[in-house]
Amino acid sequence: MKIKSLLFTLLCTAAASAQVTTDYTTSKIQLLKENAKSQIVFIPLEVGQIHPEGWIRAWSDQAANGITGHLDEYQDVYKHGWKGYGFDALGANPKDGTGWPIEQCSYWLDGAVKLAYMTGNKALIDKVSKRLDIIVDGVLNGGETFIYWKEKDIVHDTFNNWGHGVMGRALIDYYQATHNPRVLQALEKVYKDFYMMMPNFLTTNIDGLMGLMRGATNVDAMTETYLESGNKAILDRLQNYGNNSEIKKYEARLRAVEGREKIGERSLHGVTLYEGLRVPAILGLWTGNEEGYKTATHLHDWAMQYNALPYGMPSCEEWLSGAGGFHSVETCVVPAAMWTYNWLMRLSGDASWADLIESVFFNAGPAPVARDFKTMSYYQQPNRFSETLPTCPPVPGDGDTKFTPFGHYVLCCVGSSNWIIPNYVGNMWQATMDGGLAYMLYGPCTVETRLGDTNIGLKCTTDYPFAERIMVDVSLSEDKQMPLYFHVPSWCKKMEISINGKKQKINASDGMIRIDRAWRNGDRIEINLPMTLKLEEGKEIAYPRDGYFTDNKGETRNKLVDDSICGMPYQYIKHGPLLFALPLNDIDENQVVTGQKFNYALAVKNLKKDVKVQRAAMPKEWNWNFHTSPITLTVKAREFDWHPTQSAPMPKEKVAGEKDATIQLVPYNLTKFRVSMFPVAAQ
Repeated sequence: MKIKSLLFTLLCTAAASAQVTTDYTTSKIQLLKENAKSQIVFIPLEVGQIHPEGWIRAWSDQAANGITGHLDEYQDVYKHGWKGYGFDALGANPKDGTGWPIEQCSYWLDGAVKLAYMTGNKALIDKVSKRLDIIVDGVLNGGETFIYWKEKDIVHDTFNNWGHGVMGRALIDYYQATHNPRVLQALEKVYKDFYMMMPNFLTTNIDGLMGLMRGATNVDAMTETYLESGNKAILDRLQNYGNNSEIKKYEARLRAVEGREKIGERSLHGVTLYEGLRVPAILGLWTGNEEGYKTATHLHDWAMQYNALPYGMPSCEEWLSGAGGFHSVETCVVPAAMWTYNWLMRLSGDASWADLIESVFFNAGPAPVARDFKTMSYYQQPNRFSETLPTCPPVPGDGDTKFTPFGHYVLCCVGSSNWIIPNYVGNMWQATMDGGLAYMLYGPCTVETRLGDTNIGLKCTTDYPFAERIMVDVSLSEDKQMPLYFHVPSWCKKMEISINGKKQKINASDGMIRIDRAWRNGDRIEINLPMTLKLEEGKEIAYPRDGYFTDNKGETRNKLVDDSICGMPYQYIKHGPLLFALPLNDIDENQVVTGQKFNYALAVKNLKKDVKVQRAAMPKEWNWNFHTSPITLTVKAREFDWHPTQSAPMPKEKVAGEKDATIQLVPYNLTKFRVSMFPVAAQ
């Protein structure tokens, strides 16, 4: 078996090398320089040019052996979706298979095709290729949209238009991984004259306004199709849409959003937030409208102001739902946030978006999937004490915090879970407009690409974020003068870089370090990212006042956590990009070991004195077991009489008295039951 495994690895390596005989990046840079009307900084490499290694490779293999590789064996939505016929499933049109499966199955195929080619998993490559070839053939044999078996006006329906955009992303991934010209032909055929949704100003509710724009997320795949093909008709379509007066009016409305009381308490659907807010920013690339990026950042800041959780994203049940230890995050929103943050980083060059991507991926990413990636849950919460506390959010309902092979009978989140790993891996390194490469998202990986006449290989060896050092070994077919960029995390105060053992004098600008030199085959870069501790403090924020949050007993979650209780103080601790939690032993992802203490308040006056960092070797096999955590924090706390309930998730005030205690915290991502947002001890 070892010999077979080695041979397979060698074959995959050879296949990856074969993909880089052509420079696919320089032509995109040229198109952008000639036609982009506003700034863009980063260009992702082609799918399959970055491969996960180390602990991320182990997690990728778990996904391929679990949900990502076998989801079509669990549910008919994934078995029959996009095959062009009707079938019986929740939210599906039984006559033609449109409706919810258009969205849900696209999620899975997009994540699966990326993961397949990133890991060289032949079985998964075969599976997703057969499914995507059906769509390519359908378009080239007469289909007018990716929903090839229906008339063109099928995408005039908002939901089908939105699902169509997700499939566009999957087909872009498929083309980049294979460079099969038939795939690009299908993309060009559909997008050169595509119907884009327009806003409807009859609604004053922000969710109603933005919800109609989900179909506009086809601009993602349209932009990538143009950069791959240079098809001027697609560029014209993007520019005409972005310059439409109704779109500009829509953007102005979004920039005016401020305060819950101004926009109605129902707030905004979390997926709609992230899928919709990047649209104006992407359109601004082609129109030169700088207000588009400002629209995106304004909406993001507004959402975080009222709903931020420690992961770098807002709560979402499925609507944005305030902030606190029992406030949930829908799994769909995790990769959607990462995807949008990446687009905003690409467009602006602002490295703070990379900080958010890392925070979401390292913390919220692993939490809703089982350690073996064979089950997952619809929601996660910062604090999870037992199977029943916190209670299940009322939508979609009972069982939405339970781990099963498909998460919940509403199947969007299990499809989206397959985006989490590849949306990170595929953007770890990106090309730059000045002909270089940027290491934007840290972790173990290898890169095989080509710029100009030079084949470039990068081997990044690290246990980051569970360790601070990264080794980058450079292999080149010839010496090459070019800049390499390195992201400086906002929490890192004294980043160091050495080249071939010589420490570099570095100047960070806008969260980036630029090193322009003649790179040689065999160069070694060592990056040191000393991680700092940070204690964050906040207060619980109420659920919006809306019937959407009504549970099956007729009570609303905002009544369960009313204004007299909101304002309860909490604290949490981060070390570098990692959120830390008090782990509760579990029998499995759905059963906690009873009788464990969790009744602690943090009593940290001085981070250096009251929190101790302890490191251990990475486990030989990465399995997300917190008992073998490579990093733990020993934290000063106070033990007190605490019996949290759904109506009182935190004490109303800071905790006084009781007795001193010391608690051991581990990375949040290793836990399934935990406390990460703690009561605060009175100082």
